[in-house]
Amino acid sequence: MTTATAHAGTPSRACDRESAVTRSLLGYGVIAGPLYVGVSLTEALTRDSFDLTRHAWSLLANGDLGWIHITNLVLAGAMTVAFAAGLRRAAGRGWAPRLLAVYGLSLLAAGAFRADPAQGFPRGVPGGEVSWHGIAHLASGGVGFTCLVAACFVLAHRFARSGRAAWAWGSRATGALFAAGFLAMVSAAGAAWSNLAFTGAVVLGWAWIGALAVHVYRNA
Repeated sequence: MTTATAHAGTPSRACDRESAVTRSLLGYGVIAGPLYVGVSLTEALTRDSFDLTRHAWSLLANGDLGWIHITNLVLAGAMTVAFAAGLRRAAGRGWAPRLLAVYGLSLLAAGAFRADPAQGFPRGVPGGEVSWHGIAHLASGGVGFTCLVAACFVLAHRFARSGRAAWAWGSRATGALFAAGFLAMVSAAGAAWSNLAFTGAVVLGWAWIGALAVHVYRNA
């Protein structure tokens, strides 16, 4: 009886371990956004000469305290990759986990390749010069943001097929608004409206990832 009970309990314990690992990975998707946004906003409000209406958050990687934002990018990227792994375990193979994993990797690359100083930040550092790491930073951002937008629409299609209309429309709106904010930043760099639009898009993107993580976590 003891042996039979032990064998009967083994699949349950294995299942519990698998579920625990999946939930742990999904949990990183919940905390990645608040961490990144919270630290970035704190930096933006406390760093000398940084102007939220003119400067993109990526510029915070420059200066003596630039290591804070670099660390922020690396942590957020690693958490996003972990979340993508959890999403794959919970929802199965598909393009969405892959696209979100690439987005996480792009954040790691953005931390490794610092953005060039621009528009008076940091104070006293001349802007306008383009470096190889600045180009790499822009390229990694472009790839990552494109993948995030694509993930929104891929999951929107999946939600629509499963009858979750609110999630489908919310995902489409997030993808469209993020794409619009990114294009505004590219086409009108330096303008207050475009910078604020892109900042809002970044916050919206993280909010969508966090909400998605909670949704999948509850059903994992």
